[in-house]
Amino acid sequence: MVIIEVSLLSGFIMTSRSRMLLENRTIVKKIEVKANVVYIYLEKLNDESQTFTLQLEQVIQVKNLKPTSIKIYDYYQPEERALAEYSAVCS
Repeated sequence: MVIIEVSLLSGFIMTSRSRMLLENRTIVKKIEVKANVVYIYLEKLNDESQTFTLQLEQVIQVKNLKPTSIKIYDYYQPEERALAEYSAVCS
């Protein structure tokens, strides 16, 4: 099992439409939202490229918005992981 851990930008939430679109993908086993982190559980990954799009909605205006992280790792071997940062399109 593979986990994609998306830390949300300050003042943002994931839209319900985004969650629905992710849940309809056959590769997605489960989605959890805890505080400001979205966990996307995948059955497995292979050599085929995958793209995941999360639509976020700003609910609180935050000044000096800082980038945040996306981690992907193997549930059974968490030391095998990748890390990337993202920021708001408008920043």
